[in-house]
Amino acid sequence: MKELVLQLNDKSPKYKQIYEQIRSLIEEGVLPKDTKLPSIRQLAMILHVSRNTTLIAYEQLVAEGYIKSEEKKGYFVEAFEPIDLQPSLQIENNLRNSETPIKVNFRAGTVDQQAFPLKAWRRCSNDVLKEDMVYTYGEVQGDPLLRSQLSSYLLQSRGIQATPEQIIIGSSTQQLLMHLSLFLKKDYSSIAVENPGYDGARVVFQLHGYHLYPIEVGAKGLSLEQLEKTDSKLVYITPSHQFPTGVTMPVPERQQLLKWAETQNGFIIEDDYDSEFRYKQQPIPALLSLQPSARVIYVGTFSKAFIPSIRLSYMVLPSFLIKPYVKLFSGLEQGTSSIHQRTMARFMEHGFWDSHIRKMRTTYKRKMHMLVTCLQDTFGDKIEIIGSQSGLYVLIRFRGPTKEEQLIQQALTHGVKVYPTSNYYVTNQQGTVLKFGFSNLSIEQIHLGVQLLKQAWRF
Repeated sequence: MKELVLQLNDKSPKYKQIYEQIRSLIEEGVLPKDTKLPSIRQLAMILHVSRNTTLIAYEQLVAEGYIKSEEKKGYFVEAFEPIDLQPSLQIENNLRNSETPIKVNFRAGTVDQQAFPLKAWRRCSNDVLKEDMVYTYGEVQGDPLLRSQLSSYLLQSRGIQATPEQIIIGSSTQQLLMHLSLFLKKDYSSIAVENPGYDGARVVFQLHGYHLYPIEVGAKGLSLEQLEKTDSKLVYITPSHQFPTGVTMPVPERQQLLKWAETQNGFIIEDDYDSEFRYKQQPIPALLSLQPSARVIYVGTFSKAFIPSIRLSYMVLPSFLIKPYVKLFSGLEQGTSSIHQRTMARFMEHGFWDSHIRKMRTTYKRKMHMLVTCLQDTFGDKIEIIGSQSGLYVLIRFRGPTKEEQLIQQALTHGVKVYPTSNYYVTNQQGTVLKFGFSNLSIEQIHLGVQLLKQAWRF
C-alpha cells in the first residue's frame, strides 16, 4: 500500500490521530493481516507532517502489537484478534440474601480487561518460552533480569536508588510480609499499623505473634504523635496512597518518620500501594527516595497496575540486611513463577510496561471522574467522597443515621454490589463508609450503578 489517506485536524496531536485512525482501520478489518503500510517518509509526505510524527505513531502501533516492522522491508499489519473478555459482573451471582442478579459490581482490586495489553504480553511470553531459564527453578532472590529492570524503574518512577542485589521478588505483598515478619521477629516483638489500614498485613503480623499498635490516620496520614507514644520500633505504612483513605503523607511528616526510625533503631515498612495512579498532581517521592540510607523496607506489587493473577510483588531491603535475609531463606526455593518473572522483565525491557501505565492512568482518570461526578450529582451533600485524587476506588462517607450492612443489603436488592470498610478498622470507626471500585467497569456501567443506588437508597 503506497497511499493511506487519513483525515487530520488541529484538535489533538497529529501523531495521536494517525495512531488512532490506523488502529481503527486494523480493528475494523479494513487493513487485513500482512498489509504493507506506507513507509515513514511516504506517510509523512502524504499527510504533510514531519517524519517524526509518523514515526511516533508507528512505534506506538508496534508496541501495542497492531503492526510489525521487518528490517529492510517496512511495516506490515499484524493479525487482529478481538479480545472477547466479558466483565465479571455475572460471576458468583447466587447471593445468600437476595435473588436479584448482580448488574454492577463496584469491586476494587480488579483491572480493565478490555485495555489489558494481551498481545504484547503474549509476545513476550512466547519469546521467554524459547529461553533456557524456563527449565530451572530460578534464583532465590528472583530473576536477575527482572530485578535489574525494577532497579531502573524504581529510580525513574519513584526516585529510589536500589541495586538489583537489594531487590527480593515474591508472589504477593502478603508473602513478602510473611518472610519479613519471620526475619525481623528475633529482634522485634511489636509493630505499629495504620487504623484504618490494610487488614491483609495485620493478619500476617498477628500470625507471627507481633503485638499490634493501631495508630489513627488523619489528614496528614499516620499520627506521628501517637506512634512516638508506643514502644514499637517497627511501623507498617502506606504513605503515598494510604489504604483505604487515600491520604498522602506530606514530606515534612515523612522526614519526621524517617528520623523516628533512625532514633529508635527500628524500621519503616513502606507499602507503596497504588502509587502509579495519581490524577491531579505528581506523586510525592517515596520515603526511601528521601534518604537512600534510611531504615526503610520498601514493598511494591504488579497486582494493582497489571493483573492480580500474575502473582508478582517485590521488596527493597537496606543493603546491610541482604546477607542475613538471604542466608535465612537460602534453603527455600523461589515461590514465584520463573516464566512470569522473565516475561515481566521482557515486558518492561521493551517499554510495554511504561506504555501500559500511561494508558491506564488516562483510562482510570476518566472512570474516576465519571464515578465522582455521578455520585455528587445524585446524592449531593448526603455523602462525602474520600480519595478521589488517586487510586482505583473511592470511599463514600454517609452523613446521617445510616448503617453499613443495611446500605449493602439495599444495594443488593437493586442488583448493585458495594463493599464495607469496617474490616479495615481495629478500633474507632467513625461513621458509615463504603468502598467503590471502578477499574473493571465501563463508563455506562458506572452510570447505571449509581442510578440503581439512587433507587435503593432513598434518603
